[in-house]
Amino acid sequence: MAEELFVGIDVGGTTVKEGLVNREGKILSKLSVPTPSLVDEAGYAAVIDGIKSLLDAQDGDVVLKGIGLAVPAPVPDDGDVKLIANASIDLQGLGAALRDAFGGAAVAFVNDANAAALGEMWRGSALGHRSMALVTLGTGIGAGVVVDGKVIGGANGAGGEVGHTCVNPAEERVCGCGRHGCLEQYASATGVVNTYKMECEKRGTQPVELAGPSDSKSVFDAYQAGDEAAAAAVDTMVEYLGLALANLACTVDTEAIVLGGGLSAAGDLFLGKLVERFKHYTLSVCADTPIEIASLGNDAGLIGAAYAGLMEA
Repeated sequence: MAEELFVGIDVGGTTVKEGLVNREGKILSKLSVPTPSLVDEAGYAAVIDGIKSLLDAQDGDVVLKGIGLAVPAPVPDDGDVKLIANASIDLQGLGAALRDAFGGAAVAFVNDANAAALGEMWRGSALGHRSMALVTLGTGIGAGVVVDGKVIGGANGAGGEVGHTCVNPAEERVCGCGRHGCLEQYASATGVVNTYKMECEKRGTQPVELAGPSDSKSVFDAYQAGDEAAAAAVDTMVEYLGLALANLACTVDTEAIVLGGGLSAAGDLFLGKLVERFKHYTLSVCADTPIEIASLGNDAGLIGAAYAGLMEA
């Protein structure tokens, strides 16, 4: 009997990662190609050829049952993606080309942050849970919420947009979304750097050398070295992140909250404080919700996309 396999495709700005995954969530093989313009036959062929290469490398009798694509766009619950701001993708055309190429295999689309959440639930830090929230702390803040094994896309694809939860209505600076006081302004890598620079200015001190506007690693290094401005920036991040996660817990009451993204690598420096602030702000029945660090790294989106394909099959 043929082994049923699934493909996860993580469409990024520079590369498309493709992985062949079995029903247990194990990656059997993977590859990456430069991201083509996915709006015509040439672009579709680049993705299709990659999948064929993965399948051809397998020994024995296999059948491709489902394909999941993690895309950088809001994906509503009905799957009708209306806006892709930062990539050239014709999802309907790509989906049809994949179905034609692979004998009607099921095709599912999922937002990239939501795919990472599905991956962590299926094979990562939230393994064994039926509900969880993944909050990715990177240049910006993305999030995915899974309830009863299904990701919450929302009517407009904005389900789980924790990064744009307003945590400080008094904020005068404008967020990238055009509003004020969003979590992303304080707890993203860019937000931590901005707060650090403001704290240095308050104190009349010179900031440490920064590699760029989102070089939060240098801020955390300064924090470890006793830099008071860096400590204030980390405290600000923890305060507002704790508040946002507390409100998230009260809203969806997931079994676990998982932190991913570049800032999560510094989790040992702030996780204890974050848990304390979370407990301070949240409803008492949610206070023991575990907050953990993601474990799948860059494979989370790929594995979660494959899971979406499995659920669609």
